Amino acid sequence: MDNMLDRRQLLRGATWLGGAAGLAAWMPAWAQPVSAGITTPLPTVTGDDITLRIARQTMMIDGRPSHAIGINGTIPAPLIRLREGQKVRLKVINDLDVDSSVHWHGLLVPAQFDGVPGISFPGIKPRSTFLYEFPIRQSGTYWYHSHSGFQEQLGHYGPIVIDPAGPDPVQSDREHVVVLSDHSQESPELIFHRIKADPGYYNRQQQTLSGLLAGKDQPLKGRLSWGEMRMDPTDIADGTGQTYSYLVNGHGPRDNWTALFTPGERVRLRIINASSMTTFNVRIPGLAMTVVQADGQNVRPVETDEFQIGVAETFDVLVTPPDDRVYTLVGESVDRSGLARATLAPRAGMVAPVPPLRPRPLATMKDMGMGDMAMSGGMKMPAGVDPSAEQNASARITDPALATRPAPTLPSAQQAPAKMAMAQMDHGSMQGMDHGAMGAMPGMRHDGMTGMDSGAMGSMKMRDFGKAPEVKRGAGVQGIAPMPVDRTGEPGQGLADVGHRVLVYRDLAALERNPDVRAPSRSLDIHLTGNMERFMWSFDGVKMSDTMEPIPFTEGERVRVALINDTMMGHPIHLHGHFFELVTGHGDHGPRKHTVLVQPGGKVTFDLTADAVGDWAFHCHLLYHMAAGMMRVVSVRPKGDAA
Repeated sequence: MDNMLDRRQLLRGATWLGGAAGLAAWMPAWAQPVSAGITTPLPTVTGDDITLRIARQTMMIDGRPSHAIGINGTIPAPLIRLREGQKVRLKVINDLDVDSSVHWHGLLVPAQFDGVPGISFPGIKPRSTFLYEFPIRQSGTYWYHSHSGFQEQLGHYGPIVIDPAGPDPVQSDREHVVVLSDHSQESPELIFHRIKADPGYYNRQQQTLSGLLAGKDQPLKGRLSWGEMRMDPTDIADGTGQTYSYLVNGHGPRDNWTALFTPGERVRLRIINASSMTTFNVRIPGLAMTVVQADGQNVRPVETDEFQIGVAETFDVLVTPPDDRVYTLVGESVDRSGLARATLAPRAGMVAPVPPLRPRPLATMKDMGMGDMAMSGGMKMPAGVDPSAEQNASARITDPALATRPAPTLPSAQQAPAKMAMAQMDHGSMQGMDHGAMGAMPGMRHDGMTGMDSGAMGSMKMRDFGKAPEVKRGAGVQGIAPMPVDRTGEPGQGLADVGHRVLVYRDLAALERNPDVRAPSRSLDIHLTGNMERFMWSFDGVKMSDTMEPIPFTEGERVRVALINDTMMGHPIHLHGHFFELVTGHGDHGPRKHTVLVQPGGKVTFDLTADAVGDWAFHCHLLYHMAAGMMRVVSVRPKGDAA
């Protein structure tokens, strides 16, 4: 909205001068005057026997009290520090008046200790205790959180660091754990109710008449076309800065959480996205980052200036601040409605400038699953995106001491099944068209479409279930992406033209050879489906509440899974109990992950070894998407069991 733009312009002029104090009453949290800085490290628990107590409490965010749920009196919950090879017993006491749970996100544990009520255990009853007991089979950066109701949104989450049994291939002089999250003064039940009733309730960045008159965003015909199809190109995030404060280690932007360093030190930042609904774009202006770990798994070092981190992902980066100066760590929400901020400084009390929010992105035709199709009438690829070449080719291995061998040359990105010549398309002839015939085509300029044949139109149907016979028809499936493409070689949504290096999934290669390099014996397509207008979410058109049938696997089998996003929103998809290898051209060094962000209208392919017998949760990690139905059970049956 224009008043938000005016605020940004004013803030650029104020830039933290004395006048900013008088504006604090209406400034967004990230732009308010800051404190001298909080340098207190996260409380840590360690050893073979650990007690965690879940209870309601109040937390202070930028000086304002807020109702919350914490563990051992802190938000985030205490850092659990363990060592690979040990056996740990975690006594969890539930002091709430409702059931609770703890899921150890990314840890390879027996199914009965995975912590998902109704799937792997019954939950922890009020005023009762549950003992988790399992061996630690891995090392790296992970986290833990509730899988009961909306407790995660209220603060029931915390970091885990597991030190390797032997030497750590990532050497650093100092490390800091950075937990990104979102928190609201509103109850999570109210947030869910509001977005169910109106998915755009918290979107205050929609296109306006004044913007149209000023020539901003879409032209009139494009806006009318989107309006006819009830599509909103600004629908990037469901929860926004309108309700959320974005936190670092439980502190708001004004609190100024600060990580200290000595100039020249090699500093490891273990960055965890523990939010409920927020994809963050992370950068440290003026300081390059070297990514050394993703989802707890070591990768060949890659230097970058920014990366997008989906909910539940973790990235470890190394930074080496060369001078006696201060830096700002920015976690900007994907829709650019707010940001989390922290400070990296050689001394406490220092403050660096906080960059203004960048212009919010608009969805494009590619986000609607229209592939690499281009149009002379104005439908173009986002600036800086070349579908035929790897993005950010310069972002390569920078630390030979950590690399086992040079990164392989990556293949060109897959091309769309067909390039469609549409310069002659006549938009006027499409009035009254059924949504299923055309659907929303983000980024399309309709004013240049003159004359489109029926064959071309048929191939662009947005509800063609013939392209996805496994998807169940129903009101919960707004569309089927007609030309979804692999977007793992592209920057995340809104990052194509930022003018610096941005990490993409294809930049990641496992440091060590994958433990299972067999070819898959079968393939499986899973569609991420939804109706954004009605806030309905599912896999293959089926909500968790509508089926008792699990997705079946057999112990030890190797399966190639394709996640196909038929929606205009990114989804961080998490599989419990397993790691999988992304198929991104790195052969037997494919990056191993437990969570992957599937871009709008895109697809991600991974190879999975079903090596953990039991029932496991499989879901979108956007909390309200999961609650609305985007969750299923994966069942791994013992080898030899009858089907």
